[in-house]
Amino acid sequence: MSVTIKNNADIEKMRIAGKLASEVLDYITPHVIPGITTDELDRLCHDYMVNVQNTIPAPLNYAPPGYAPYPKSICTSINQQVCHGVPGERVLKSGDIVNLDITVIKDGYHGDTSRMFCVGTPTPQAKRLCDITHDCMWIGIAQVRPGATLGDIGHAIQKHAESSGYSVVREFCGHGIGKNFHEDPQVLHYGRPGAGLALQAGMIFTIEPMVNAGKRDIRQMGDGWTVVTKDRSLSAQWEHTVLVTPDGYEVMTLSAGTPPPPAFIAR
Repeated sequence: MSVTIKNNADIEKMRIAGKLASEVLDYITPHVIPGITTDELDRLCHDYMVNVQNTIPAPLNYAPPGYAPYPKSICTSINQQVCHGVPGERVLKSGDIVNLDITVIKDGYHGDTSRMFCVGTPTPQAKRLCDITHDCMWIGIAQVRPGATLGDIGHAIQKHAESSGYSVVREFCGHGIGKNFHEDPQVLHYGRPGAGLALQAGMIFTIEPMVNAGKRDIRQMGDGWTVVTKDRSLSAQWEHTVLVTPDGYEVMTLSAGTPPPPAFIAR
């Protein structure tokens, strides 16, 4: 595993990219309403990134080994879709939940974040899943400090999700990020306390738990990208990019519209 420790210049560039990614979500929030298609959300975000921010949408034409190039600028994962949902003609309706995953490139550096949106009036069950998953992300973030381990993060997330009656997807994880979209380390959202890589100041990675209302099993759809729950239960995900600081952590994907951390996270 080759983990890049970021220097002060890298960190400042990552702060800018992270804030810009979050500001795309601020911009799109009033448009996530019943009647809009995910294609239209993608178009609006693309135009905002390219024409307003002068950023590059990192997902567009992204092609990791074994994958066809991703055809859109954002990911839109609805209801039972776990991650990597491809925008298209689907119309959002009241009661849907949708994750919008945004990654921008600014001056060669990546900012990566996602949020859950409740379209119209959600069911209490769907709202609870979104809220608990948001808590899980922040519980994971709260573990971050020099000397803590990746296992500490994963264990804290898994414990909260499972004690709430949910399951954690294991096939996808957080990741290091910087000049590359995906770098070491892999940040699992399950694990054992004290296990895995010890954190050092200057590491930057995402924490992005995918939490299912039913079982954790998943499958990939025919488009080669969209991942869904095998039992068709609802799934939720939240994501921030996090810097390990000398005395704790800094969340790099904050903006004016970022939902605040839960009250029980002391900062």
